Amino acid sequence: MPRLLLKSGIVVTQDAGLGVLPSGDVLIEDDRIAGVAPTIAAGDAEIIDCAGHFVMPGLINAHMHTWQTALRSVAANWTLLEYFRHVHAGLATVFTPDDIHVATLAGALNQLDHGVTTLVDWCHNNPTPEHTDAGIAGLKESGIRAAFFHGSPKPDPKPGEPHFSEVPHPRREIERLLKGPLADRDALVTLGMAILGPHYSTLEVSAHDFALAREFGLIASMHQGGGEAKTPGGWETLMLQNLCGPHINIVHGNNLTDAQLESFVGVGVSFSSTPENEMAQGHGHPITGRLRALGSAPSVGVDLESAISGDMFTVARMALASQRALDNAAERTRSGGIPATSTIPAAEALDWITTRGAAMLGMADRIGSLAPGKQADIAVMSLGPLAMWPVHDPVATVVMQGSGARVRDVLVAGRFAKRDGKLVWSDVAGVRAKLAASGERILSRLEVKSISREIAAML
Repeated sequence: MPRLLLKSGIVVTQDAGLGVLPSGDVLIEDDRIAGVAPTIAAGDAEIIDCAGHFVMPGLINAHMHTWQTALRSVAANWTLLEYFRHVHAGLATVFTPDDIHVATLAGALNQLDHGVTTLVDWCHNNPTPEHTDAGIAGLKESGIRAAFFHGSPKPDPKPGEPHFSEVPHPRREIERLLKGPLADRDALVTLGMAILGPHYSTLEVSAHDFALAREFGLIASMHQGGGEAKTPGGWETLMLQNLCGPHINIVHGNNLTDAQLESFVGVGVSFSSTPENEMAQGHGHPITGRLRALGSAPSVGVDLESAISGDMFTVARMALASQRALDNAAERTRSGGIPATSTIPAAEALDWITTRGAAMLGMADRIGSLAPGKQADIAVMSLGPLAMWPVHDPVATVVMQGSGARVRDVLVAGRFAKRDGKLVWSDVAGVRAKLAASGERILSRLEVKSISREIAAML
């Protein structure tokens, strides 16, 4: 791989020691960052002119069901209950491995296009090993860094079958993946577990799954919320059994009590919030402020492209605005007036989509910030002629005016995934056509009319 020098950009490092360089260089050697400084003499390095651009860590999407990419906009008007009924008990049951593959590939490419270099792909529509392998193949082909969180389908049981809440996570699949396609734990695509947890499974299943994740040194991530818990008091029992710790990741968590949150933060449990979809579908208010009160903070993710946009800049702003709104309302209730100052600086929102995501994955030493020795996962975003100019506060500008549409270049482990405004993937049109055909076939189950094929024909 050639040496690369990203030259004269506004470098937002997200590193406590390096901070922001108003004009700086980033040197890349092989897959790593070799230097970050105001000026670097790099000899024979290929120079990438970044004047008029932000140079920043690649974003981290901490939670997305990438298998739903072909269903974009279908769930835009559904509550969580409608989503469960139409997707998990309906549309999900007709997915083939090819559907999983093209959705995952297209979803990952779109994340790269928008400046995301690490994707937590929470795959819970994999009824066969072939479905699982198709999703993993899509991630690998895209070139993105990803944690493939292996889950389990949630259809309505057929006569004589147990409910999904009574089915332990399959040990044989975890063993197969760790011996096969995800054997290298230092590769771009690695394994995690997307388990049911005590909200969606029996206590016996939860204990089994928590212990399985710990045995194999994997992150166990689970949804928390959405109706009544399957196992009331389950979390307290699991805590007493010492099964909770940094390997546990809770997604959403809107209905957790303050006491539960305090206990989880105390043992190092991580949290992933999906603020826009949580508010839209009825989960409840995001727990951002409640975590901050405990000295913690969430990583954040898109959740469902079947419902919302895949742009992580939008997600960050949604997380920030929703908590500011809650804080402002609380102050009005307390004093009857507007707060004297904002409760959360914009800089924290950038942490949520960079350093917090890295910490959740246990990869803070590798990704999430720009510093010598770290992986060269980098996004370069144009200021444009007017959209982000003038820059008074670089970090606030990235958060409040940033957009995936403005991302010019994306590098993952030192390799371009997007360059000069175009994905390096050779056949985007082919992926788009396959995705449209997949979506139309799946949606025919609900007799939903789609115009994607007609639009594709015009492009």
